[in-house]
Amino acid sequence: MTLEPRDPFVVDTRPLGRQPGSMRTVDRLVAAPEAYSTAMASVPEGSEIALDLRLEAVMEGVLVTGTAGGRITAECSRCLDPLSEDFEAEFQELYRYSDENAEAAESGEDASDEDEDYYLEGDLLDLGPVVRDAVVLTLPLSPLCEPDCPGLCADCGARLADAGPEHGHGERIDPRWEALRTLAEDPGER
Repeated sequence: MTLEPRDPFVVDTRPLGRQPGSMRTVDRLVAAPEAYSTAMASVPEGSEIALDLRLEAVMEGVLVTGTAGGRITAECSRCLDPLSEDFEAEFQELYRYSDENAEAAESGEDASDEDEDYYLEGDLLDLGPVVRDAVVLTLPLSPLCEPDCPGLCADCGARLADAGPEHGHGERIDPRWEALRTLAEDPGER
């Protein structure tokens, strides 16, 4: 698959040259091409993601260090209220020069590492998979509207933050334990 230079996640590394030590920064605002999500939180498709990138030429390729920031939409894991909050995901990835891939194959090096590496396509690199992985790993697994959210009542489903501390449904005892309760109240000489 050939990379499209106009794709917002594709970065041209020609200004770096292939001289180790050269560096440049790139700031870019991109739209999420798909929803990045977990069970209760997501960055919806089309949401703006701000990329702040630092590209450094090294001997093996181009080292990309950056952050991706935007807004998360989620549902509180305790009371199920909708919420929205900012996120910032950090990432660092080495994009290897593609001619090194051919050299490794010729020298008989283990090719299993190739699946885990990212490669430049000519002078272009694709940040899409790296940004997606960083953002999804940043999403909270159990988002909360407030750190001390009391959640919902197990009996009636009322939101406990709105119901207040006096909310209750009376003493409900399993009838099978009723005989023990009477023993506890009147121990007598039994």
